[in-house]
Amino acid sequence: MKRIYFYLAAMLIACLSQNSYAQNLKVPSLSSEQTITQELGLGQITLTYSRPDVRGRKIFGAMEPYGTVWRTGANAATIIKFSDDVTIEGNKVPAGEYGLFSIPGKDEWTVILNKTAHQWGAYTYKQSEDLLRFKVKTVNHAEPTETMTIQFNNVDQTKCELEVKWENISFSFHISTEVDTKIMANIDEVMNHDKRPYFQAALYYYENDKDLKKALEWISTAEKMEPTSPFYKVWKARIQLKMGDKAGALATAQEGVKLAKAQKDDEYQRLNEAVVEQAK
Repeated sequence: MKRIYFYLAAMLIACLSQNSYAQNLKVPSLSSEQTITQELGLGQITLTYSRPDVRGRKIFGAMEPYGTVWRTGANAATIIKFSDDVTIEGNKVPAGEYGLFSIPGKDEWTVILNKTAHQWGAYTYKQSEDLLRFKVKTVNHAEPTETMTIQFNNVDQTKCELEVKWENISFSFHISTEVDTKIMANIDEVMNHDKRPYFQAALYYYENDKDLKKALEWISTAEKMEPTSPFYKVWKARIQLKMGDKAGALATAQEGVKLAKAQKDDEYQRLNEAVVEQAK
């Protein structure tokens, strides 16, 4: 009996010891995790996924079968988080966190946003939890992508594309957000305060084809606060040029060139000279 107790005690110690070693052992993951963040509008998109390698295997149509829900990565399901409401391929998506799944096909994939963001792989995936499904066409590439890559492309203030690329295929889809209503309301509010962001308001009006007369008024006020700055000259000249006032733009930009030369500011000398050439 004593021998049995001794044997059991030794086994227990061995198991505890092995568990202790396992907890302390750290090795590199076969599929490294990456989190990328992209500003969009007044908010941002955050995406977290694990990046498997091809490692000589046949991936789509083999290791990842056609017609089967895939986690769009390795390990835990890929998570995409929107801080603001967005539109994806014409579909409204509320701010929040979602699992990004997909169903591979030979020429066309199904992209899925699932309301259960945190889950391991697609083992507990439920279609009833889908917020959105849509189809995308794939692009074939002669040059393979060894490590799966998800990235944001063609980004501007309010829209971008999310591209998924692995093995010899890629696909992408469009994401956009509406911010103009919020920004215009915010401009109306802050321009009634004592400290008014004249330049920022003028720049938004200029970039988004708003009331250029008001943009010129605001940039002129900002210019008066720093009359020796070639920075404000170039933006005022650009607004004048967009309004069709070539003579005014030429005069403002030429003044900006002189100020920049005096301050040995090569960048704003070049930028003002560019407007001079356009105005001519």
